Amino acid sequence: MTRLVLSDFRSYPALDLDVGAQLVALTGENGAGKTNLLEALSLFTPGRGLRRADLPDMVRSGATAGFAVSIHLDDQNGPAQLGVGIERTDEGAFARRCRIDRAPVSSTAAFAERLRVVWLTPASDGLFTGAAGDRRRFLDRLVLAVDSEHGARVNALDRALRSRNRLLAEDRMDHAWLDAVEREVAETAVAVSAARRETVERLAALIGATRDETSPFPWADVALEGPIEVELGRLSAIDVEDLYREWLREGRPRDKAAGRTLVGPQAADLVVRHGPKDVAAATASTGEQKALLIGLVIAHARLVAAMTGIVPLVLLDEIAAHLDPRRRVALYETLAGLGAQVWMTGADAAAFAGLPAGREIFEVTPGAVQNLQLRP
Repeated sequence: MTRLVLSDFRSYPALDLDVGAQLVALTGENGAGKTNLLEALSLFTPGRGLRRADLPDMVRSGATAGFAVSIHLDDQNGPAQLGVGIERTDEGAFARRCRIDRAPVSSTAAFAERLRVVWLTPASDGLFTGAAGDRRRFLDRLVLAVDSEHGARVNALDRALRSRNRLLAEDRMDHAWLDAVEREVAETAVAVSAARRETVERLAALIGATRDETSPFPWADVALEGPIEVELGRLSAIDVEDLYREWLREGRPRDKAAGRTLVGPQAADLVVRHGPKDVAAATASTGEQKALLIGLVIAHARLVAAMTGIVPLVLLDEIAAHLDPRRRVALYETLAGLGAQVWMTGADAAAFAGLPAGREIFEVTPGAVQNLQLRP
């Protein structure tokens, strides 16, 4: 990426930033707007970005027309301009707009031919000790980076499950309608589980083939845990759909009492172990968990490149804040070897002193960004 342009996005009335380095560091006080820049870049992948915020909430305070973000690419496929934002409709509501070379496209999924994005934020620091739902969302983001249709499947499954739950809540269950809805649930559930399972298996294989026992970022042992996922290991997808429909039919009384569907991909879990120590990631120290998470995201970036042929844009928010000097230097060396453009943020400019030559460091102040190398 060679240029980032913002209009009325978060704290930025306007910004036109030229970038040319592989490693880009953003430094500045807390609240200056560093993460806002990463969030803007994260919008070029399906979903709601790295903060999972509603798009209208990203409009700059005081602006009324919406916001716009555009980036300029210049890679082996030639130059391209990608744009995303929201605009007011005639009815007064906001509508999302996506463009490639200024021509409208249907959604951010169209960007996948030119750009893939992966990221890590401080919100993920408690991933291994938090709820299984957090790990499922983390996994779905990993899948989405290699399969741009995955988000649509997950949304379709959520809608089908809500329909089933509403039918179960009725005083007299309509079994014919439930049969129809459960068929849809089973089809989408198996598609979601299969995509997750394939990504986890490929990630595990890549980690196994590239792991370095001496690295300060330990390798992770990853697996997907759930009954559908187990059955996909021994049966065809069609057979698993049939089996899951049986489970849903038999589980209607139980699920009605619970008020939700208890079995399915919505209850699966991403199981992560600290590979070198062979212990559950949740039992590792806080520092070890952070290092393990970084290693996992780096492995995922490599997987994206291997599976799609596109080296992803990597966004790392406050990445060096809690790393000791040895791990910090190792991180920068590893990132430089990825072949990806990496954007990092940090409040302490000294944390980026170990970046290799050729990097760019920008100072972020409210509404403005200045290249420290070019500052008079």
